Amino acid sequence: MTDAHGYAAQSPTSPLAPFSFQRRDLGAHDVAIDILHCGVCHSDLHTARNEWGGAVYPCVPGHEIVGRVTRVGAAVTSFAVGDTVGVGCLVDSCQRCDSCAEGLEQYCENGFTGTYDSKEQGGGPNTLGGYSNHIVVKDKFVLRITHPEAQLAAVAPLLCAGITTYSPLREWKVGPGSKVGIVGLGGLGHMGVKLAAAMGAHVVLFTTSPNKAEDAKRLGAAEVVVTKNPAEMKPHRNSLDFILNTVAASHSMDMFLTLLKRDGTMVLVGAPPTPHAPPGAFNLIFKRRRLAGSLIGGIAETQEMLDFCAAHGIVSGHRDHPHARHQRRLRAHAEERREVPLRHRHEHAPQSAVAPVHGDPGWLSAKSARPTSCPSWTSCRPFHPWRSGWRRRPRRWPRA
Repeated sequence: MTDAHGYAAQSPTSPLAPFSFQRRDLGAHDVAIDILHCGVCHSDLHTARNEWGGAVYPCVPGHEIVGRVTRVGAAVTSFAVGDTVGVGCLVDSCQRCDSCAEGLEQYCENGFTGTYDSKEQGGGPNTLGGYSNHIVVKDKFVLRITHPEAQLAAVAPLLCAGITTYSPLREWKVGPGSKVGIVGLGGLGHMGVKLAAAMGAHVVLFTTSPNKAEDAKRLGAAEVVVTKNPAEMKPHRNSLDFILNTVAASHSMDMFLTLLKRDGTMVLVGAPPTPHAPPGAFNLIFKRRRLAGSLIGGIAETQEMLDFCAAHGIVSGHRDHPHARHQRRLRAHAEERREVPLRHRHEHAPQSAVAPVHGDPGWLSAKSARPTSCPSWTSCRPFHPWRSGWRRRPRRWPRA
């Protein structure tokens, strides 16, 4: 077992606070990864707050991980020490069912193992995620990153937001000649706009916020429609081939279903904590419209997405924001898809050394005690660009 340091929620109402735990020993098919960046996903919020139910505590969130390989098991041939890799939402599955055989591990009929707050295959403790300094993952669930070094922070959210939007766009064959609606311009929505545009589709962004129009067009939307304005919605009725609905709050779906052509499909990828109101049957029946859902993607498709994004220069919009100023900003972090750089060093250690994490990734209360597990807390320094925000850390933490 190896010591790990990260941030955990101890209950649905507690802020994330420093937490020390142990990772398993390296197995023959395992890859040990020093975590460089981890995105803040809306799923982290839902799980830490137990909004979807079933959360187990302590909970260490984080499933948008970019890091560097530090060790590989004896049977690993696909990765080597020093490789830049990613870990997304999955770290294991049964590998026996039909879905796993088809490369659709996210639909594993015996239940996949998520990167955090998920039971390991065959039993064992719950998994602990990427808000930590390192992780050990089976080689089959490790992804190769080919983006330039300077883009690695912005690559991290692709491992959830990217694949969550890429998979349905591919499954419903979005491409040149398609007219596609994207509902919402948050963490998922902005990736949907970028990917659909890169696939050659005519993209229409639907939003309640007029001030997002400029951003949407910069990201690749050909048109922007403010859904609160019926006059803007009306010209798009019966015109869309496909709608990707990314909104993670309950809302009426009928207003969007009427925008679909005959045989058009709306896919839900946002998962609200309370259910949507059921759609009217006639909106579906009279145009043979379809309402579907989609869950992330399998490992092969996630690698395909990463390669597609690297080839097209696509990364996620993000903000480096390692220190929370107020607990009330928790939800804003998830909405804006902020990534958390997790790499630190000790002042007296080589820059490549793996060291504990001491920065606050977003939900750490100003009243949280500093971690006691680091033998040289006061000698730790964050890498750039953390220095500018380091002075805002809680006063109780000693300065070097």
